[in-house]
Amino acid sequence: MKNIFLFIRRYLAFLSFLLLQVISIVMLSSSSKTHETFFASAANEVTGGINKKYSGFSDYFRLKETNRQLAEENARLRNMLSTNYITPDVSKTQVVDTLVRDTLGRVRKFTWLPAKVVSNTYTLQANYIMAERGSSQGVAKGMAVAGPSGSVVGVVVETSANYCKIMSLLHRNSKVSAMLKKDESAGSVEWDGVEPGFLILRNVTKGSKVAKGDTVLTSNYSANFPPKMMIGTVDQINSESSSNFYTLKIKTATNFFNIQYVNIIENARYTEQVQLENSGTKP
Repeated sequence: MKNIFLFIRRYLAFLSFLLLQVISIVMLSSSSKTHETFFASAANEVTGGINKKYSGFSDYFRLKETNRQLAEENARLRNMLSTNYITPDVSKTQVVDTLVRDTLGRVRKFTWLPAKVVSNTYTLQANYIMAERGSSQGVAKGMAVAGPSGSVVGVVVETSANYCKIMSLLHRNSKVSAMLKKDESAGSVEWDGVEPGFLILRNVTKGSKVAKGDTVLTSNYSANFPPKMMIGTVDQINSESSSNFYTLKIKTATNFFNIQYVNIIENARYTEQVQLENSGTKP
């Protein structure tokens, strides 16, 4: 309190001057319409400027609430879009295996189930593809998977009601029974984890007249894949003197960088074949 009185005492002359100025302005504006209009306009300008600054200042601190309301409104409107609703894909494409015949004619062995890819990796050592089709739409573990052009993509390893997980050819544990189209020399295709656009075909005998550009297909020995599906083409031939087999570098027929749709292949005799292969021989 003492400091206040000391302040007033020190600046009494200046404060008195300001007070007299205010009184003079009030008296002048009261006695003259011209001055009253001028001072009122000036006061409105000042008040308006202050209110504008205050409004902007308040709006800044209300941005969080405004953004929350906008987000809720956007979510409400997006939930009304027709694209949020899908019909489960239960379509099937029937492929007849002409190699299997009985007294009545041809017998269906493979059924193709189209599915949309929802995620895909190709930069890891263990790459997987997720497709929007699951056990409720006829997908089961062990089914083969092909690309839109019919080339090999991988094998289903897990399923849920509406999705399936596919072990891509670009997986260190992936192996597919393959053969050269030219002379049907068989081998095994796997990935060495180096280049996502190339695979390795092993165990092709040196008796095969393999050449760069030769086509590599799935063999007749696979329980998953139909025979003669496209895997890729020979890009490089490696031969070691200590081995009787070639190691071939294969350029993949499937473009794993932008795959959008796949076909899951159901083999009607898959379970029967696998069970017999895995059963022990009884004496």
